[in-house]
Amino acid sequence: MRSSKSSKAEQAVLHTPSIKQASLLWDVAGLVAGVDEAGRGPLAGPVVAAAVILDDLQPIKGLADSKILSARRREQLFDEIRAKALCCCIAQASVEEIERLNILQATLLAMRRAVEGLRLKPALVLVDGNRLPVLTMRAEAIVKGDALVAAISAASILAKVHRDRWCAEVDAQYPQYGFARHKGYGTVQHLAALTKHGACPQHRKTFGPVAEVLREALP
Repeated sequence: MRSSKSSKAEQAVLHTPSIKQASLLWDVAGLVAGVDEAGRGPLAGPVVAAAVILDDLQPIKGLADSKILSARRREQLFDEIRAKALCCCIAQASVEEIERLNILQATLLAMRRAVEGLRLKPALVLVDGNRLPVLTMRAEAIVKGDALVAAISAASILAKVHRDRWCAEVDAQYPQYGFARHKGYGTVQHLAALTKHGACPQHRKTFGPVAEVLREALP
């Protein structure tokens, strides 16, 4: 008979996803880590990933997909997650690794580094999206997992805040690009700055808009 006490895997789910997506959640005992990334789409900077194992005894209210939260709320939750989670790790893949491997493989590399950096080893890793990094434990990819699984929501918040802070730091170095405003995405203002000033060392030179600007700058 099934125990009335919920497993950690069951408690990790915010809202019950489809049976297909949840297939691994009900038969794995032990710690569950959530993993998400930030920064796949921008034209500059590292791609950041976070892994989080939440503490059932210290629930965190308001966890959600980082994209629907205000910047102020993300900052608040960032501190609360760091204080209350059993463990967490933020990792990244550099611009050089993105250009050498491609953005997908660099993202999976950052995710693997985040999981491997956890102080505690999870029995199951739940990853937002439809692709998995190479890991030594069981893992499942969950589409829209950042809205379905609390630990993935927490990971999305850590990754997003960490990368936004990186953008603010780089904005101080290269104020002409406006990184603090557009966070590296290909906005009209960012593309105009690229055309005017060329690429800085933090730009991903293999990405189309950046590569085009560099081609046009050739004599």
